[in-house]
Amino acid sequence: MTPTKRRNIAPPRESVLAAAMATIAERGLDGLTMAGLGREVGMSSGHLLYYFRTKDELLLQTLEWSEGRLGHERSALLSRQASARERLDAYVDLYVPDGHRDPHWTLWLEVWNRSQNADDDARARQAAIEGAWHRDLVALLAEGISRGEFRAVDPDRFAARLRALLDGFSVHVAVGIPGTSRDQVLAHVREFVEDGLSG
Repeated sequence: MTPTKRRNIAPPRESVLAAAMATIAERGLDGLTMAGLGREVGMSSGHLLYYFRTKDELLLQTLEWSEGRLGHERSALLSRQASARERLDAYVDLYVPDGHRDPHWTLWLEVWNRSQNADDDARARQAAIEGAWHRDLVALLAEGISRGEFRAVDPDRFAARLRALLDGFSVHVAVGIPGTSRDQVLAHVREFVEDGLSG
């Protein structure tokens, strides 16, 4: 009886994206190559390029996958039984990088840097990532205002300003600029929220 040859079946897309994210966490973006990732998941770099076309597309899909996981976590935090302020603190805590070289933020910065030459589809997909964070924050602020927990502000305008502050500080944390540790950033943001929403 002749042994049947095993077919070389490509790993599920999620396994490839998880492996890409793990590589970024362990070795940084410089350590992520198509050849190295292919070895990690048992595929050739050519096979990976067949599925993802370019490294830019691989990075964007990895970011979308990572954001999907964060989105589930954010949804769970925002739907729990707690005050709007407690949930706002949880939102901020989830938003700000864990520290220097946080893998999600390292990837986010690289994708946005490469987006200067991105096509309309890639830009729309990046905007969708940002839009989800913004919509959730606006809804939370509007809820806190309607319950009298926050003073009356324009939730969309306040959310835009708060996210700009979070983005700026988060970049500093992710790249390791001295004087902007995660704890310092959270303290700055708490002060901004207190000044803007109390009373």
